[in-house]
Amino acid sequence: MNSDLIPQPPSLVFCIQDPPGEHRSRHLQIFKSESHPSVYKVASGLKEGLSLFDEDSDKNRCNFWSPDSNPHFRLWFTRPTQDLGELNSRLDVIQFFLLPQNLDMAQMLHRLLGHIKNVPTVYSALGLRDACRSLPQSIQLFRDIAQEFSDDLHHIASLIGKVVDFEGSLAENRFIVLPNIDPEIDEKKRRLMGLPSFLTEVAQKELENLDSRIPSCSVIYIPLIGFLLSIPRLPSMVETSDFEIEGLDFMFLSEEKLHYRSARTKELDALLGDLHCDIRDQETLLMHQLQCQVLARAAVLTRVLDLASRLDVLLALASAARDYGYSRPRYSPRLLGVRIQNGRHPLMELCARTFVPNSAECGGDKGRVKVITGPNSSGKSIYLKQVGLITFMALVGSFVPAEEAEIGAVDAIFTRIHSCESISLGLSTFMIDLNQVAKAVNNATEQSLVLIDEFGKGTNTVDGLALLAAVIRHWLALGPTCPHVFVATNFLSLVQLQLLPQGPLVQYLTMETCEDGNDLVFFYQVCEGVASASHASHTAAQAGLPDKLIARGKEVSDFIRSGKPIQPVKELLKEKQMEKSPVSYAVSSPLCSGTVIPPLINLAILSPLSCQTLVDKFLKLDLEDPSLDLDIFMSQEVLLAATAIL
Repeated sequence: MNSDLIPQPPSLVFCIQDPPGEHRSRHLQIFKSESHPSVYKVASGLKEGLSLFDEDSDKNRCNFWSPDSNPHFRLWFTRPTQDLGELNSRLDVIQFFLLPQNLDMAQMLHRLLGHIKNVPTVYSALGLRDACRSLPQSIQLFRDIAQEFSDDLHHIASLIGKVVDFEGSLAENRFIVLPNIDPEIDEKKRRLMGLPSFLTEVAQKELENLDSRIPSCSVIYIPLIGFLLSIPRLPSMVETSDFEIEGLDFMFLSEEKLHYRSARTKELDALLGDLHCDIRDQETLLMHQLQCQVLARAAVLTRVLDLASRLDVLLALASAARDYGYSRPRYSPRLLGVRIQNGRHPLMELCARTFVPNSAECGGDKGRVKVITGPNSSGKSIYLKQVGLITFMALVGSFVPAEEAEIGAVDAIFTRIHSCESISLGLSTFMIDLNQVAKAVNNATEQSLVLIDEFGKGTNTVDGLALLAAVIRHWLALGPTCPHVFVATNFLSLVQLQLLPQGPLVQYLTMETCEDGNDLVFFYQVCEGVASASHASHTAAQAGLPDKLIARGKEVSDFIRSGKPIQPVKELLKEKQMEKSPVSYAVSSPLCSGTVIPPLINLAILSPLSCQTLVDKFLKLDLEDPSLDLDIFMSQEVLLAATAIL
């Protein structure tokens, strides 16, 4: 068995990064993208919907960057592994954090990871190192964190902490250095801080030289422009020519303030320069120097972030396992298939008040192909997805929603559960279904898990049934190398007509139900056997279809099952009336000169000869003749023939 990541053939559900037009990851709801309600806030305009990934990567569990950007979270979900050492290593960490005495430690690590959003917050990584050094070193991840978070990381943290003013950088929204790092920067900042009082003195001197009509003025500093004299606009200053003042150079008008350059402001520009921009330039230079020193130890940071990401994912999986009551799966390389005791659908149980667990076993040479029948809405599809999701979660290294789960050598999961229709594909629904089944037929091995739900429903009933039977027979012909197949179908003829060969490889399962009068009670429990009917009328009634339509559907179904021709509604009503009482007709015959024959002709007591005459009349009918009127035919031909005989 390959101990590396599972290969990526184009038909594996493991391969989440599907080529255009493929949506296999949606079949089991591992991923599910939905339109974001605030599209402008998200680059892709999408958000994660109700899916396995969304459940495990809930923002309250995974806070390292974000679930979508955490490299390990999406990688593990898109590339399950068969490396039993790696899987058990992940499970060891989850099991450690599930112990009640370790809950506080898990919460503390969760808080520390919440601060690791970028490299400057490397101090949180140091806290993470110290915490992991106090944990059992028998667990590989804790040992790696304690060793890899070396003195180089401490040096980086110390270097950043001695240079960066975090509070000032947050307030100014830019990089700011601490005092006593660069004397020149400190001097310029001192000058910049003393400017307000100094400029107030300069403004008082400027006001003494201005026209007495000007009540006040101020000297301001604007980055990239310099020092300017600001004067309030007078009522007499209407036109641009009115802005000219002797000895001052007009610059611009803003918010009813006139801005000028004077001799003193020019002197300030020459003496002090552009302090604000000079400080920014020098701090940017220091930032680049700091970056170079940090990047010299980039390998340490990369490893630190990698381990922190792994720990964050496992903390999230442990939190989900604690909240939902998951158990640790076992891996058995010698077992071909999976064994699940009282498994649950990880998503469906969150949406239902009560959920009925079901077991599944596929291994060895018996029951490799399981044909599941049952009424509509009895839980067949949920059961198929449940088996697939539990197997998938185990191969990710997660605890699973089951009392017990033993996972053998599974190299792929193939599905034909959901038809992802799109106008861009240019394919019919049935063609999409065929493509999915074809990939399973051509690529599945004896270690593969194949889940097929309602294949064949997109075409003629006979053709769909024949294709389904042919696909199953193809796998059964492989004998011991047959993949593990779960087939859910409403084609009861598959069993009734004995289209599948009998043998130990086939096992028939059904969803247990009970008829209570006109009601159908679902137990959602898998048991051995075959369903007797699909009970489509019951499902139709639950959907709200009118009773008349449901009754007519039952009548047509009965006609088809009995091999009788389907009668139109009008003729059916007449036949029912005739069954209730012998039918008598009063006929007005042209041969009798308008005489009305009393209603004494009882069709139930006609002689054999009269019956043959009536049959001959009917055989001469041309039902494709558009001019044919059955009412006229009945009154002028059939009843007259009966009258003549009697």
